[in-house]
Amino acid sequence: MPAPAFLLPADPLDPRRPDPHFAWEARLLRGLGGEHHLVDHDALLAGDARAAVGRVPGGLGPFWYRGWMLPADRYATFATALAERGAHLLTSPPGYASAHELPGWYRVFEGATPTSVWLPASASVPPGPEQLAAAVARLGGRGPAIVKDYVKSRKHEWHEACYVPELADLPGVARVVDRFVELQGEFLAGGVVLRRYEEFARASTDRPDDRDDGPSGGGGDGADPVGDAGAVGDADADGPRGGGGRGRAVEARVWWLDGEPVLVGPHPDTPGCAADPDLDVVRPLVRALGCRFVTTDLAHRADGSGWRVVEVGDGQVSDLPRGVDASGLLVALLAA
Repeated sequence: MPAPAFLLPADPLDPRRPDPHFAWEARLLRGLGGEHHLVDHDALLAGDARAAVGRVPGGLGPFWYRGWMLPADRYATFATALAERGAHLLTSPPGYASAHELPGWYRVFEGATPTSVWLPASASVPPGPEQLAAAVARLGGRGPAIVKDYVKSRKHEWHEACYVPELADLPGVARVVDRFVELQGEFLAGGVVLRRYEEFARASTDRPDDRDDGPSGGGGDGADPVGDAGAVGDADADGPRGGGGRGRAVEARVWWLDGEPVLVGPHPDTPGCAADPDLDVVRPLVRALGCRFVTTDLAHRADGSGWRVVEVGDGQVSDLPRGVDASGLLVALLAA
């Protein structure tokens, strides 16, 4: 089988070039002897997958996608459009959904990640009081929690649309959930998730530039293409007590290929904070998930009781922190 090629998003202002955010990966890939082609991410989001892959030569592949995140249904149409051209993605649509959306990976990682429940919602219909009360009861009924959707939080609107100080305050839960749904709007992914808040160890330095994950629309997004990089209480800048300057949670992002870690580095939100996570618990869980190319974001509990899985993501849409040497990762993907 030929070595995989890569599909990168094109620059919206010059479709003959890679999107500037991925230009360095394209250069590194070429230096390693790899091949890449360009797709139109805006067309993918708009539902015109055939137009999006119009610059991809027919009959090539297999392909890894490296780009901005896509809703699971858009990824499926992306795969179909490529199949019509005689090509295929190495991550299947079901595999993408399993790694990209919390309900797809949570059951495998339950116990190693903050306790979570989810319920359906849409941009125009947030969960009702009875639905929220039932979800709160399943989460234990008391204590602090985080609101997000299947992919993202709005951690930059921490007190307004992310953090719930007390689940027993059902009107307070409803206010945060309703505001979250309102702000996410058309970019609401899947439904609403309530996650138990956990306190993680923080960097001692002043807060860096904060960047939420997933630039496809919701939440003041920055340049990280993955969904939510783990705003499970501590990927926020200030924490629930507004303690600005306490620093962000120190997270590690681990890149896994076929169940093995191929790159361990800092989280893109804290590129200067090195972390050395214990992978003994995580490794069998990643293998049980059964997805070829995934990332796990890990943080250490503030009480020193161990590492926790803050988020799981599809590796194709997970960002690399500034300054990391990605050559080993790309070599492994080329050999997959």
